[in-house]
Amino acid sequence: MKRNILLILLSVFVIIFDQITKFAILKHFQYGERVNIIPDFFDLTLVFNPGAAFSFLSNQNGWQKYFFLILAVVVSFYLIYAVFKKHFGQLGSIGSMMIVGGAIGNVIDRLIHGQVVDFLLFYLGNHYYPAFNIADSFICIGAGLILIEGFRKKKYAE
Repeated sequence: MKRNILLILLSVFVIIFDQITKFAILKHFQYGERVNIIPDFFDLTLVFNPGAAFSFLSNQNGWQKYFFLILAVVVSFYLIYAVFKKHFGQLGSIGSMMIVGGAIGNVIDRLIHGQVVDFLLFYLGNHYYPAFNIADSFICIGAGLILIEGFRKKKYAE
């Protein structure tokens, strides 16, 4: 029980941290504005993404908003179920709840703004990584933790 409460609190932390950072960016930046933080490497900016990772499906006519909303909710419910049924070990459970928090953070954006607020922009010279946000970061870290757990289990199973 204590384990589940801590994991839920992790997701809540991710959601709150994500939304606070997005609120701050929306309050202090105009669309497209950029502020350099680390020369030739990292800027804060305000952009919107109606699609998914790397602006996937962003050029569609709006149906993708509902698709990604439904997908995020279904995946979140599945991960919560799997964590509570102990389908994952410790790393996988932590990673799953990071994904849930990140997914819900982006769902909130889609519901409020119709698209996701992105603001972290990394680049080197003319090579840019697409702008992303805190929710996206936790989704990636969470997926990495699930993968690490999977590789560890496979290693010990052999």
